[in-house]
Amino acid sequence: MPHGQRIAEFLLDIGAVRLSVHTPFTWVSGIKAPIYCDNRMIYSHPDARDFVVNALVARVKSLHVPPDVIAGTATAAIGWAALVADRLKLPFVYVRAQAKDHGAKKRIEGDLKEGQHVVVIEDLISTGGSSVSTAEALRTEGKCIVTDVVAIFSYDLVSAREKAMENSVQFHPLSTLSVLLQVALDQDRIIDEESEEIERFAKDPSHWHAV
Repeated sequence: MPHGQRIAEFLLDIGAVRLSVHTPFTWVSGIKAPIYCDNRMIYSHPDARDFVVNALVARVKSLHVPPDVIAGTATAAIGWAALVADRLKLPFVYVRAQAKDHGAKKRIEGDLKEGQHVVVIEDLISTGGSSVSTAEALRTEGKCIVTDVVAIFSYDLVSAREKAMENSVQFHPLSTLSVLLQVALDQDRIIDEESEEIERFAKDPSHWHAV
């Protein structure tokens, strides 16, 4: 079974992903959405956690350039990145959403050398903003090379793909919204009309509204 399908099954089975067309969720960005994903839930389920870490490691190994360092986005992906770095026996750093207002006032925590090739581990790609911001911090503050972000799940939003292209970053999600919707349909968790509505949301989140 492909990684993406199995991960989608895990996300649905443990309640990490919830689907609700008629009573939408509100994301941190303020977007009203018929889907909500909380990958922190996976940490509490050893079988799912082990599968995801193995899949992340495999995806990192398949990239065009072997990384020198694994970086995690704070705070949700710190654990995932640390686990991946441990499996690969590579250095680990994490990147804050904002610079500290004390001490060295930096965003990057850890020992990072100029010119190193860094792969970013992300738990979730929604609009792509945090992933791109992390990559830019590693490039500017860390003076490192960043071309790839490996994530557990992506909402498949057009805006995220556009941000990636504009900032010369490639996203590598293990599972995506389209895969998850097919699994949800196969398991009779949603009906065709609900799947179509969620797909409509992904095409234009800012103008979507619950039916």
